[in-house]
Amino acid sequence: MSNIPQVGQPTPNFSIPDQNGNAVSLADFSGQWVILYFYPKDNTPGCTTEAKDFTELNQNFSALGAKILGVSPDSSQSHCKFIAKHNLTITLLSDPEHELAESYGIWQLKKFMGKEYMGVVRSTFLIAPDGKIAYTWPNVKVKAHAQQVLTKLQELAAISGASS
Repeated sequence: MSNIPQVGQPTPNFSIPDQNGNAVSLADFSGQWVILYFYPKDNTPGCTTEAKDFTELNQNFSALGAKILGVSPDSSQSHCKFIAKHNLTITLLSDPEHELAESYGIWQLKKFMGKEYMGVVRSTFLIAPDGKIAYTWPNVKVKAHAQQVLTKLQELAAISGASS
């Protein structure tokens, strides 16, 4: 279970399709901060709130040179509908075989209403411009999460001197 990358460790690389079916890989953002957040499902209440909150703060993240990437097992088509329905401005990646979720250690046994199943544990990884994990948020609670991530990024960017 604990193959979750820790702070200071290199980030598992990936290349998976975005909402438009274009391959997106971590290497595309070399030298940039990346917020990689995993969520269970498009158009569910918590996931919608989280995506809208990240969209609302997207310009603040961009100002710090950061790219937001949301990942779920949903298809690219599902992501397109989700983005259109909620006017999202963030990039969503499709991980239907949950390979990326597994490589980050967040595809885990979950319990809901007495049933056990494998699924995405809502988690966020802040990846530094050098490709290493700068901060992790396991088992995210959605309320104010995007703001917590922005605050942490502002702290770390100031320390690294990456912001002017």
